[in-house]
Formats: sequence, C-alpha cells, structure tokens
Amino acid sequence: MTDIPAQRRRRPWSHRTRLGVDLAFAIPLFLLEAGWLALDAVYGYGLDVWAAQGEQTHIDAAALAYMGRLRTLQITVLVLAVLAAVSRARWTVITHLLVALLAGGTLMAAQHDWDYRHASPPGCVRYGPNC
Repeated sequence: MTDIPAQRRRRPWSHRTRLGVDLAFAIPLFLLEAGWLALDAVYGYGLDVWAAQGEQTHIDAAALAYMGRLRTLQITVLVLAVLAAVSRARWTVITHLLVALLAGGTLMAAQHDWDYRHASPPGCVRYGPNC
C-alpha cells in the first residue's frame, strides 16, 4: 500500500504570502492609512483650530486630541505590521512601517510644537533689563 502523508496544517508563518495577495493588501491599506493621516491633519486638527477662533484653551484641546489620534494610528499600524510579518507578507510590512514612520514624524513635530508653545520663559537672562 502507499503511504498518504498526513495533511500539514497551514500556519501563516509556514509559507510566504503570494505576491499578488501581498500587494492586494499592501496598496489599499497604505492609501487608506496615509489618506487618513492627511485628512485628519486638515479636517481634524485644522478645522478644530479654525473653529477655536483664537481661544487658546480650545486650540490646546485640539492639539492634544490630534496627538492622541496620531498615537492611536501609530500603534494600530505597528500592530498590523507585526501581523503582516507573521504572515510573511513582505510588502505589507514595508508599507505599514513607512506609514508608522510618517505618523511618528508627524507626532514628533506636533509634540515639538506643543513643547515650544508651552515652554516657560527663562527666569533671568544675563544682561536683561530685569536682572
């Protein structure tokens, strides 16, 4: 008799994801995530600042909410990158890491702007009028 090999279970990390399937996930997810990042900057943060009409407390609240949404997007994208890495989908991992870097850079710029606007003035500057 012939021996029939037992069916191997299909695990996501056992074989590399096919290129067509990989690109079918990578391209739309990249466009969705990058588009969300751009639209959130314009419509989420920009319109909130515009609607604040110069009230600093509302502008600060909009900035904090925007930084929170950026953190959430960055964490979500990194979790999706890990899931794509487990599935051995190379292009999906690359695109998710690119979006994570973009979100991280945007978050870093927003945090720097926040720190710059809320820095306390120095107590006494040498040769200043109040020293």
